[in-house]
Amino acid sequence: MRRASPRTLPDIRWRLSGMTSVGNRPSTDDTGRFGVSKTPADARTLLSHPHGLYVLFFAEMWERFSYYGMRAILIFYLTKHFLFAKDHSYAVYGAYTSLVYITPVIGGYLADRYLGARKAVLAGGVFIVTGHLLIALLEGPVGAQGLYLNGFYLGLAAIVVGTGFLKANVSVLVGGLYARGDRRRDGAFSIFYMGINLGAWIGPIVIGILGETVGWSYGFGAAGIGMLLGLVAFVLFEKDLRDTGRPPRALRGPPVFAGLSHEPLIYLGGIAAVGVVWWLIRSQGAVGILLIGFAVLTVGYIVWRSVFTLPRVERDRVFAALFLVALSPLFWALFEQAGSSLNVFTDERVDRMLFGYQIPATVFQSINSAFIIVLAPLFGWGWGMLARRRLEPNVPLKFGLGLILVGLGFLVLVAGAAPRGALTPALFIVLVYLFHAMGELCFSPIGLSSMTRLSVTRMTGLMMGTWFLSTAAGNFIAALIAQTTGAAGAGPDTILTVYTRIGGFSMVVGLGVVALSPLVVRLMHLDTIANTSDSGDDVAI
Repeated sequence: MRRASPRTLPDIRWRLSGMTSVGNRPSTDDTGRFGVSKTPADARTLLSHPHGLYVLFFAEMWERFSYYGMRAILIFYLTKHFLFAKDHSYAVYGAYTSLVYITPVIGGYLADRYLGARKAVLAGGVFIVTGHLLIALLEGPVGAQGLYLNGFYLGLAAIVVGTGFLKANVSVLVGGLYARGDRRRDGAFSIFYMGINLGAWIGPIVIGILGETVGWSYGFGAAGIGMLLGLVAFVLFEKDLRDTGRPPRALRGPPVFAGLSHEPLIYLGGIAAVGVVWWLIRSQGAVGILLIGFAVLTVGYIVWRSVFTLPRVERDRVFAALFLVALSPLFWALFEQAGSSLNVFTDERVDRMLFGYQIPATVFQSINSAFIIVLAPLFGWGWGMLARRRLEPNVPLKFGLGLILVGLGFLVLVAGAAPRGALTPALFIVLVYLFHAMGELCFSPIGLSSMTRLSVTRMTGLMMGTWFLSTAAGNFIAALIAQTTGAAGAGPDTILTVYTRIGGFSMVVGLGVVALSPLVVRLMHLDTIANTSDSGDDVAI
């Protein structure tokens, strides 16, 4: 499953998490009425949803197409074009993917306070298109670095900054099309969610085949064109969004610096941020220090605020949420081997022949999304069925199952791996992604839902940002794990040894979480959570 943004899951959380005791009760809009639509009477609709939803579906589908397609060829571009050693390639890859999950927190804040979601998405799309096309145009000869390598880093930095503007805010626009009490919201986010996975499924196939068989520049160029298509559709049909995502008043205020207002200053700041990210991508250590600093400050602030300003019940719930957050880096550290070490393993040690044609290794990156498209409705139905029988696993128990499944996937691959000098059947790579997809459905939507459910009103955004910060940490740790498989002097079976260790460790931790789940559930105070007020949680603050 392609991970949704901090503002996506509050609206689809009950559909996939199965928390039906609260999620199925009708919600109200600001007037207290049930099922009120925000869509004006003259707004155009398709299948009962405003046309703006499909504009956003298309924009996000192409953005995910470009991101996951480019991610599929990134490690091979580093090792086969720039001729980087594997451990160096994994370091660059990890720095890039970590930063991708840090910047949306900043982009979301800037949109909320100044730009508005609509302008933020537009700016993000421009940065992303520029980044992809810059990489495509500066491919250069094999092994050549200098200008070409710096241009590549610059392109990655532009994509990171663009994702920061776009990732969270496109989901804000989806929610803005509907009143809080509109019963169509869940269906709208389910449609939007399928767009995410559709793009993530098609991207590695199209971009991977072009990049590996035609030329790297064609792959990166296709990623840029894909994002450009989404951007063009967004601009041409922007009127279907009506008033959703308009800039707040702060944007229309007087000049704040050197005769410039907030908007041009933010865009100039984005350009300057590209330079900062360009340097960070080249320095894995700096990204690690940045993550540690962010984590210490953020978690420290949450703990301080919980201990000294919140009543006992709310404090306990925040601590339960932090327990879940603490498990996130481990899950994503294993899951995100997909784009790095698993990608290389598939390329070097898997039999990819089918009917006389060798399938590019990057195409296997689409398997996870294909499984999600098939399995997500089944999981949603299954959680609901178990809930009706009072047998649904609690949230920490689902987390434990997710960790067990992601670890089991690696152990299955190790068990099926061919001896040295032979090729592993492709079936075992498919099984890895099957177990990982099931693990993600037990982990990702449940976790994002829990952040919104367990935090107090004025800390929801902070808790969601902390969840995505933990995802960034997971991507960083994933690079460290991948580096151990490709370090200088590592033997051909080192990768299987590493997979055995991380798979077993994840399963042991998962079993521990299952054992602790009753205690964590007690901290959640689920018996009173349905009666928690949406306002006044922080009156004493």
